[in-house]
Amino acid sequence: MRYPQGGGLTAERQAFRERVRMEAVGMFADGRGSTEIAKELRVSVRSVQRWRRAWQEAGQDGVRSRGPASRPKLSDPLFAVLEEELDKGPVAHGWPDQRWTLARIKTLIGRRFHKSMTLSGISQMLRRHGWSHQVPARRAIERDEEAVSGWVKDVWPHVEPLRRRSGPGSSSRTKPDSR
Repeated sequence: MRYPQGGGLTAERQAFRERVRMEAVGMFADGRGSTEIAKELRVSVRSVQRWRRAWQEAGQDGVRSRGPASRPKLSDPLFAVLEEELDKGPVAHGWPDQRWTLARIKTLIGRRFHKSMTLSGISQMLRRHGWSHQVPARRAIERDEEAVSGWVKDVWPHVEPLRRRSGPGSSSRTKPDSR
């Protein structure tokens, strides 16, 4: 994935990058070298060379951004429809509980819009639109605190594996415990 936080640049960051490219165009016109431009604009020499080539071929318009490389699978109006469907809840769409999972959202998108998306693509799309994974604000009503504390005291110690005691050893593979 190109941008690790889930997808694309903000509008401010896009505008900033556009300004940097246009500054470079002005420097090309002044006859400055690629290394000097790269150093001043704090970009790679390779990017400056690519921009210079585009500028020589198509002028200033050749350096301008053409927008994202691909259009999103769900346009803004379709995403608004998806949000409405998500607000109805999973039970309204036939699932037995009130948990939205990426797999369920994928199924909903397939049923509603006849489009196929990967789970990571859905996750990125949701984050781009301000959605995030949720943690319950309160505990379940059915939770029995006494049963939980009893389980932690009585059952968990038998389930948890014993920890190895640290002691003298050796890093040698051929003669263990030799010192």
